[in-house]
Amino acid sequence: MFQLRLINNVRSFSSTSNKKSVLQVPQMGIFKLPEVRNEPKNKFMKGSPEKAEVKQELNNINSQLNSSGPYKVPMIINGNKIFTQSNKQQHVPFDHKKILCSYSETDKEHIDLAIKTALEAKLSWENMPFNDRAAIFLKAADLLSTKYRSKVIAATMMGQGKTACEAEIDAAAELADFWRFNVKYAAEIYSQQPSENSPHVWNRLEYRPLEGFVVAFSPFNFTAIGGNLCTAPALMGNVVLWKPSPMSMYSNYLLMQILKEAGLPDGVIQFIPGDAPFVVENTFNHPEFAGLHFTGSTAVFKHLWKKIGDNLEIYKSYPRIVGETGGKNLHFLHKSADVNTAVYNTIRGGFEFQGQKCSATSRVYIPESLWPQYSELLKNEVLKIKQGSVEDFSNFMSSVINRQSFDKIKSYIDEVKEVKDGKQYILVGGETNDKVGYEIQPTVIVTKDPFSKTMTDELFGPVVTCYVYPDEKYIETLEMADKTTDYALTGSVFAVDREAIITASNVLRNSAGNFYINDKSTGAVVGQQPFGGGRSSGTNDKAGSILNLFRWISPRTIKENFVPLTRWNYESNMES
Repeated sequence: MFQLRLINNVRSFSSTSNKKSVLQVPQMGIFKLPEVRNEPKNKFMKGSPEKAEVKQELNNINSQLNSSGPYKVPMIINGNKIFTQSNKQQHVPFDHKKILCSYSETDKEHIDLAIKTALEAKLSWENMPFNDRAAIFLKAADLLSTKYRSKVIAATMMGQGKTACEAEIDAAAELADFWRFNVKYAAEIYSQQPSENSPHVWNRLEYRPLEGFVVAFSPFNFTAIGGNLCTAPALMGNVVLWKPSPMSMYSNYLLMQILKEAGLPDGVIQFIPGDAPFVVENTFNHPEFAGLHFTGSTAVFKHLWKKIGDNLEIYKSYPRIVGETGGKNLHFLHKSADVNTAVYNTIRGGFEFQGQKCSATSRVYIPESLWPQYSELLKNEVLKIKQGSVEDFSNFMSSVINRQSFDKIKSYIDEVKEVKDGKQYILVGGETNDKVGYEIQPTVIVTKDPFSKTMTDELFGPVVTCYVYPDEKYIETLEMADKTTDYALTGSVFAVDREAIITASNVLRNSAGNFYINDKSTGAVVGQQPFGGGRSSGTNDKAGSILNLFRWISPRTIKENFVPLTRWNYESNMES
């Protein structure tokens, strides 16, 4: 447990004359946080109450859609729900004719209002004692993991096409972990103070929020990422404008309801659905823009970075830029690897959630001596995978998120089918169907070209490409794998030989921000494996760790002298 002091001792309020003043809040104790542990994950065993509860919530969603139509999702600005005439829809990926929700898109007037009211809320929020800010997010975690658990899981299943297992890990356990562990890490930051003081001097560090507002852009594939991108800066006293993904709109809206119920003051997080370029244009051009918290594609992140750079002259401060983008993640087998372990981990790493994870396994390197056994087992096991609606709990996979994703992935598979040059072929899978859902079979491609498109391009779908290398060229192939793509997010080595593991770890040192040994390339857990990568995969600021929270503060050093100065000159100036 960590001792937690009231770091700020002022709270803002509006006096009767509508002028801002401050109310002194006395420190009346040294507080200790509740013990923080990872949220236990439900397994949805046959006949379990949690399985029945999620099925009931899925039924509730379908009843709503059948009787009253899609859910209506507003903007939320300064605590007010705002509906506009400009509406777009979130479809169910495994039944794309079904509309889950319609949502109001923001316009310039409402973005300006969101910025204005966020900045008005900023003073009282940053001056709120930390134990009170912390209590809000600890309560939100408890609400999520109890009262709202099944509801948010069902929304994530329907809207984003996750199975119950994947939705449980993401929308319930991981997000609760983010909210709890971030509080723990924030307390650690605030406790870090100068260890040395000169005679009659007291040195202190104050961890201020950034000056201005933060913009958060979240992706569709993890409800937890959306909840973390907006709340991590807010926990440290910042105000945030959150633009959620169109493909995760309903589940993200539920998070705003949870935060409101937990006591988050109005204006601290503004929920502004809308067209991404439009939101960028109307937030990045503001002098008070102070930071970007982003998860999404590499191309978009690079564009946003350039946009911020072009605007440096107008900003009050240098904006903080934190981003996690793509990956082209590898599994690398040594000849000593346990083949069964490698195959089962590749199936999970490559095909869970249809491969729609930035950490998903997408390229595998196998030594020639293991290839016959590996390929046979991989093919046979992939053929057993059930795919379809997430409402059938026996399905391991569902559909990719939308038409754009379906068409992109299909084009890569079709090219492999059409180009019969002997350099690559489909080992298993390769069929697609978009009549009901955007369904792409789990697909394994075998290539003789280690730099073919499916070995270098991020597909963000259920496609794994295998390259077979000579056993004696282990180090050379590791070095080639390191240089194959611009990404450096996750990677795994499978080996029993310890020297082989050490070699892979050293050669691939900069190839992955999250490196796994005899485990899949996905599944980082908050508080255990801080997540993020380098190169074109992002700024590696490690979501789910203290490192990320450091980006949302601007420390101030305070030196207080207790003894008056009696002269201006020094001893060395005196005559001997």
